[in-house]
Amino acid sequence: MEQKEFEVYVEKYADKIEQIRQKAHHLHESVNQIYGKSLPYGYHLDMVVNGIRDFGYLVCANEADVLPLFFGGYYHDSIEDARLTYNDVMKEARNYLAEEQALMATEIVYALTNDKGRNRAERAGENYYKGIRETPYAPFVKLCDRLANITFSCARSEASNDRMREVYKQEMPHFLAAINPHSKDPRMLVPQEVVLKIAECLIDDLEREEQNQTAWWHEY
Repeated sequence: MEQKEFEVYVEKYADKIEQIRQKAHHLHESVNQIYGKSLPYGYHLDMVVNGIRDFGYLVCANEADVLPLFFGGYYHDSIEDARLTYNDVMKEARNYLAEEQALMATEIVYALTNDKGRNRAERAGENYYKGIRETPYAPFVKLCDRLANITFSCARSEASNDRMREVYKQEMPHFLAAINPHSKDPRMLVPQEVVLKIAECLIDDLEREEQNQTAWWHEY
């Protein structure tokens, strides 16, 4: 889809997108979830959707998929973190979307929900990534989620951010391979433009470490 065409559709559905946004924000507020040390979790949701706004035209196949894509972005953590079930998400989606759209949106959310596990590796194992690779738009939304988290962790100096930044750096090769189905279907794409945006964040962070003499190689 052409970028201008995508932007026209986003503007066309702006009211519904804002309704979805507000409901998703309220949902995470209702379970007292925060982002970072003290930010409302909606801050993260908005960052994820900013990625969708900027790069969604690269994957969006048609007008009917615009709202499911945005719903998936805003609700991607609703099962994992806000105590909703699959059916709860479907019910929410039906408030804004036609039946087929609601199913697509709910499948995106379900695919991005971590598995049960004792640690990060178990929660995001092969079965989890397989679900992402098999679900339209899930690779892209997951990539926007990672872009948001990396951008945030590189922009703020807090102990938790420092730790997660290193985790993300180490995970990147496996992460990109794991979410990429290598499909010609535009809905399954892992756009290089988003990958490069992530790389810019990590490279900028490495340069800051070098300037501050804090890069790992200065330990040797």
